[in-house]
Amino acid sequence: MAAADSSLSDNPRTFSRRPSAQASRQAKATKRKHQASSEAPPAKRRNETSFLPAKKTSVKETQRTFKGNTQKTFSPKKHSVSPSDRNQEERPCIKTSSLFKNNPDIPELHRPVVKQVQEEVFTSAAFHELGLHPHLISTINTVLKMSSMTSVQKQSIPVLLEGRDALVRSQTGSGKTLAYCIPVVQSLQAMKSKIQRSDGPYALVLVPTRELALQSFDTVQKLLKPFTWIVPGVLMGGEKRKSEKARLRKGINILISTPGRLVDHIKSTKNIHFSRLRWLVFDEADRILDLGFERDITVILNAVNAECQKRQNVLLSATLTEGVTRLADISLHDPVSISVLDKSHDQLNPKDKAVREVCPPRTGDELDNFAIPESLEQHVTVVPSKLRLVCLAAFILQKCKFEKDQKMVVFFSSCELVEFHYSLFLQTLLSSSGAPASGQLPSASTRLKFLRLHGNMEQEERTAVFQEFSHSRRGVLLCTDVAARGLDLPQVTWIVQYNAPSSPAEYIHRIGRTARIGCHGSSLLILAPSEAEYVNSLASHKINVSEMKMEDILCVLARDDCFKGKRWGAQKSHAVGPQEIRERATVLQTVFEDYVHSSERRVSWAKKALQSFIQAYATYPRELKHIFHVRSLHLGHVAKSFGLRDAPRNLSALTRKKRKAHLKRPDLHKKTQSKHSLTEILRSEYSSGIEPGVAKVKKQNAPGEPGSRPLRPSLQPTPCFGHGKTLKWRKTQKALQQDSKTSQKV
Repeated sequence: MAAADSSLSDNPRTFSRRPSAQASRQAKATKRKHQASSEAPPAKRRNETSFLPAKKTSVKETQRTFKGNTQKTFSPKKHSVSPSDRNQEERPCIKTSSLFKNNPDIPELHRPVVKQVQEEVFTSAAFHELGLHPHLISTINTVLKMSSMTSVQKQSIPVLLEGRDALVRSQTGSGKTLAYCIPVVQSLQAMKSKIQRSDGPYALVLVPTRELALQSFDTVQKLLKPFTWIVPGVLMGGEKRKSEKARLRKGINILISTPGRLVDHIKSTKNIHFSRLRWLVFDEADRILDLGFERDITVILNAVNAECQKRQNVLLSATLTEGVTRLADISLHDPVSISVLDKSHDQLNPKDKAVREVCPPRTGDELDNFAIPESLEQHVTVVPSKLRLVCLAAFILQKCKFEKDQKMVVFFSSCELVEFHYSLFLQTLLSSSGAPASGQLPSASTRLKFLRLHGNMEQEERTAVFQEFSHSRRGVLLCTDVAARGLDLPQVTWIVQYNAPSSPAEYIHRIGRTARIGCHGSSLLILAPSEAEYVNSLASHKINVSEMKMEDILCVLARDDCFKGKRWGAQKSHAVGPQEIRERATVLQTVFEDYVHSSERRVSWAKKALQSFIQAYATYPRELKHIFHVRSLHLGHVAKSFGLRDAPRNLSALTRKKRKAHLKRPDLHKKTQSKHSLTEILRSEYSSGIEPGVAKVKKQNAPGEPGSRPLRPSLQPTPCFGHGKTLKWRKTQKALQQDSKTSQKV
C-alpha cells in the first residue's frame, strides 16, 4: 500500500489502487531520478500533484511539495514552515511572475543639499493703491475674489502702466496673467476716443497652447465686464476658420491667439490688420519659441511692424532661455527686466523684492536657478523598469481611491503613451472584468475618474476635458506637456512625472500645475535605476527632491483585498509582509498583462506605445544623453511595463507590418514615424490644427480601443493627403451607389 501511495504522489496520472508492474517500475525510476538530482519535480507534475485528493496523498508529502513550491516560486531564501502556516500552504498558490527577479540594484541617491530659490507669493499691497478705475477694482475684488497683489503683480503693473516694455520672470502660479491683463484693460478703457469694435485689435496676446488661450480669454472676459464696448476674442487651431473670419470682420479689440492659427489668418484673411495695435504680449515666451515656432513669431512680428511701429511689448515666463533673450532683443525697446527674488535678497532690496534692470538679464548660471513655490513638496522614487506600471497604478490607487478629494496630473512623453495608459487603466482599474478573484474593486468608481489630454485630440474634446477637470474636485488627468504651460488647474494636489522631462525648465513648468497662488501641493518623479543621476542634474539648478521608497508605494495594495492571491484568499486581514505585497503586485501586473494579451489588436497597440516611448527616449538633449540613453534600456524589462510578456523582436518592422495590414490605404505616406524629427513629432501638440499630416483621435473611438475607426480601413476617406485621391474615392462611392440603385430597379 505504501508503494501505491508513493506511485500516486510521484505520478499523478496513475490512479489505480493496484498499479501494474510497469507503472510501479516507472514510479521507482522517477523517484530515483528526483533523489539523484536533489531537485523539485517538474513544474507540470508539481502543479498536478497539488490538486490531487487529500485521501491519496499523505500530509507530509503535501507539505513537502508546497514547501518546495514556495521556495522555488516566491523567495530565493529557505525558510521553515510553522504549523500555523500549513493551512495556507495546502491551498493552491499563484505563480509569482518574474516581476521581482533579475532587476538592477536600486542605487542610493546622493542628494546634495542646496538652497532653493523661493518667492514670497502674496504681499500686503492692495489693488486700490495702483490708481485703477473703480469699476476695475470692484471686478477684481468681487469677480476674481482677489484683494491683495502677488509679488510679481506689485512689481509689474506699475511699470506697465508707465508705458515701458518689460521682461517678466516669476515662478509658476504667481499671477503673471493678471500682471499684464490689468494694465491692458486699464489703458484701453482710459483712451480719450472711445474704442469701437470695428477698429480691430488694440492688444495682441500670443500663447503657446489652445487651453492657455481659452484660460486667458476667460480672465480677460471677466475683467471687461464693466467695459462692454471693448470686445475680446480668441483664435486657435481646431476651430472653424470661417467663423473666426466672421468674428475678425466684425472686430476684436483684445485678440488672444496661438501662433500657428494667427499666421494662417495673416496669410489668408484680408480683414485682419494691426494699424491700431497698442500692446503685444508674449505669454510663456520660452514655450512659444520651442518646437519651430520661431519662424511663426518672425512672420507675426513682420506683419505687426509693417503696420504699427509704436507699441508696448511684454514678455512673460517662469524660465528665461537664450531664445527668450534673443526674442527680447528683437521685440523689446529699452525694457525693464523684472525678476522676483527669494527672501535672501531682501537685505539687498528691503523696499523692493524685485530686481529691475534696464537691459535684459544675462544668460548663464543666473538663469539656471528656478524659483519654486515654498508650499510645494518634491519627491523622487527609483523603480526598476519592470515595476513602473504597477507602481504608477498603486500610487494612483493610494492617492485617489483611499484619500479624499485628490486631483492628480500624470505627465507622459507622447500622445500614444497617454492613450495606452488611459485605456488600460479605464478597463482594468475601473472595470470588474479585469479584476482578479472576487472580480470587484470596491468603491473604485466613486473616487477614481480618468481623463486624458494631448495634442492629437479633437479641439472640441480637448476643451471639454479641460473644463471638466478644472471644475472637478477629484480625478486623474493623463496628459503630455501640452498641459505643462500656464494652465491654472484648481486644487491639483499631486503632479506625477512618469517620464522624466527633457530639461530642468520643463520640470519646473510641470510641477507648477500644483501649489499655485499659495496653495499646498506635491510632486513625484519616477526614475529608473540607470536614471538616478538626474537627481544631481536637478540639484545643480537648486532643485531639492526627497526620496520616496518603492516599497512604500506598493504597500497600498495591502489595503485592497481584490489584489489578494489565491494563497491568501480565504483569510481575514492580517499583518501584511513584504512577500504578500510582492504577490499582490504580481496579481495587479497579471491583470494588466491579461488585458493586453486578450487580443492581437491590443498587443499591437501596446507595441506601438512601446515604440513611441523608445522614440521619445532617443530625443533627450545631448547634455542628458549620459543619463537617458537608449542603449541603457533593457527592452524586455521595459516591455513588461507595457503589459507585454516578452520583448518584441524587430519592433519597428512589426509596427510597419501591422500598419500595412490594418490600413491598406494607397495614399498613405511611406515615410515611417521613426524618420520624423522631434520637431515634427511634438509640434502637433501646439499646432494651428490645419497641418495636413496630423492625425486626430476621433470622438467615436471606444475607450478600450483607441485605434478603432468608424469606417473600414480600406474605405476610410483621407482628404488630408491629397484632393485628387479623395475625389477618386468619392467617385468610387457614387459608382457603388448607382450600382445598388440599378440592382434595386432590376
